[in-house]
Order: sequence, then structure tokens, then C-alpha cells
Amino acid sequence: MKVKVCGITNPEDAEAAVELGAWAIGLIHHKESPRFVKASVAAGIGEAFRRRCEVVGVFVNPTIERVVQAAENAQLTMIQLSGDEGASFCTEVARRTGLKVIKAFHVGNSADVRKSAAYRFTDFHLYDTARKGAYGGTGETFDWGLLENHHSPIPFILAGGLDPDNVTEAIRVVRPDAVDVASGVEASPGIKDHGKLASFFRAARYTPVAGA
Repeated sequence: MKVKVCGITNPEDAEAAVELGAWAIGLIHHKESPRFVKASVAAGIGEAFRRRCEVVGVFVNPTIERVVQAAENAQLTMIQLSGDEGASFCTEVARRTGLKVIKAFHVGNSADVRKSAAYRFTDFHLYDTARKGAYGGTGETFDWGLLENHHSPIPFILAGGLDPDNVTEAIRVVRPDAVDVASGVEASPGIKDHGKLASFFRAARYTPVAGA
């Protein structure tokens, strides 16, 4: 199972994630997030890890210019849009940066899942927990049953409150193409607990016996 470790704020945590086999690391460019990473730090992480994993810049309702600038500064390899961005904005981001785009959706009911069908030209969909006033990082799960029979030509990533104790079950129920973790492996916001991180990777790779 592919694992994206989001909310990376320092090279040590990036190294730990990549050593464990992370497919992607997420650098949050939203200043209101407790996991916000400064441009200078993002640039160092991007330069060090872009050839070892996907380096994803996470944005919330940015301008196109902001995304382009950050993509160049941090040598990003992918863009994640986690706000209220429309489908045409996502397409323009892909065109201007030349990078793959992940569009995040905040799920509280089945309509929130259906909304993703309009974003058929993005490269990945990410399903996170809906909470008023929040754009991710809630540490809360949503009803995985809403995705249990979800079929889409767009590969999708499951996020929202995943941790070493629930990720195996989440994968069994949802069968995503990748999983995303942030708060579930932290010692404090923006600082990863490397023991929890290792436990998460072990749990994400575990395949339950059929019928178990």
C-alpha cells in the first residue's frame, strides 16, 4: 500500500518517512495550519528528497501564482489542493506547473463523494474528514462505508484520522490506492513520532486473511 506522510516540517521526519518506504511526503503551504512549513525549510526538503519520493505541496485556496512560486522554490513533484478549488482551477495548476494534481474532498455524506466526479482531469482524489472551518488535519475519521463501493477511473487516497491502530481496517473496507497520515503519527503538531510512524507502515502493509 502506498503511504503519503503529510505535515512534514523538518528533514529528520522526512528522512524517517522515506527510509520506511513513503511514496510521498506532504509539505503544507497553508499558513493557518499548525503544520505549516516555511519556504526556506520546504526548499531544503524538496532538494533533498525529490528524487527519493513524491514531494507534495499542500495548498488551501491559493492563487495560481502562489502555487507556481512554491512549486519552483521547493522543487515540488506534485500539488495537492485541499480547499474549495474548482475543477478548472485544478486544470490550470497542472498546466502552469507541469505537475500532477491531487484534489482533496472533505466527506460528511455521500454527496461529498459524488462531488469528486466533476474533477475527472485531476490525477488523484483524496478523501478526508469534513469538519466546519477545517481543511484537513482534524485527526478524525469519517464513515468509511461511504467509499466502500466507490468506483472511479481516478486513483484515490484515503485520509482523515488514520493511525497505526485503524489503518489496516480502513484499507480492508475502502481499498484505496494510497493512504495519507499526519496527526496519527505525531508527537506534537508537525513533529512525527518515529515509533508511531514505523507502526503505521507495518499496519498499512498488513493484508488480513480473507474472512478474518
